[in-house]
Amino acid sequence: MSNQNQVKAKKHLGQHFLRDENIAQKIADTLSLKGYNDVLEIGPGMGVLTKYLLKKDTTTHVIEIDTESVEYLKNNYLNLSSRIYEKDFLKHDLTQIFKNLPFAIIGNFPYNISSQIVFKTLEMRHQIPEFSGMFQKEVAQRICSKEGSKVYGILSVLTQAFYDAEYLFTVPPSVFNPPPKVDSGVLLLKRKANYTLPCDEKLFFKVVKTGFQQRRKTLRNSLKTFNLSDNLKANTIFGQRPEQLSVSQFIELTSLIENDS
Repeated sequence: MSNQNQVKAKKHLGQHFLRDENIAQKIADTLSLKGYNDVLEIGPGMGVLTKYLLKKDTTTHVIEIDTESVEYLKNNYLNLSSRIYEKDFLKHDLTQIFKNLPFAIIGNFPYNISSQIVFKTLEMRHQIPEFSGMFQKEVAQRICSKEGSKVYGILSVLTQAFYDAEYLFTVPPSVFNPPPKVDSGVLLLKRKANYTLPCDEKLFFKVVKTGFQQRRKTLRNSLKTFNLSDNLKANTIFGQRPEQLSVSQFIELTSLIENDS
């Protein structure tokens, strides 16, 4: 079962198979397993992380786009076979699996789609109380960064509006087959107790994305498309650049725009 030659890593899928059992165990242990019974692992490959999840008091499901990996899992994890979904996580309607039940997400995510995985999680935030996984280190750091940081951006603000984000540990390239060219980082997202915003949430997403599209400009200039009143633009918050605003200030900014008349 630990034979790494069973499935060949495919470059176009961004596959790098983790082969360090201790790290796999550590990632499996990041979830609290409180308040939900189901866990969805994205991109399990040959199940290095899956086997530790299966030992826990939870129902593990896996979603995998690679046919060869799916075959390997079906042959080696017989008790999992009815919960292996050969689907594209980004395109699959997860309510077909979980209905309205809460579930956690975990995985060693392919770097090329890791940000999109987070965005899809945010869309389903009412069902996902916890999220844990391995990213390219700089992406994990960006998600967890605070205002004032050069890497603070759209992903940081949108994620931290709904989740507490914690960077847990760094993983070197040497523990993967094939080794990636960069370090990896594991993070944990725990949904906030109150994860509904006191402003129009769709507008909030739009304000954050528009603001950061021209991150060097002040918000007065980058948010011109909102046709704001001169009275509102006189507010000192519009003299700042997007990376200077905390998540709560972005919420405040959205409320100001929402009530502008």
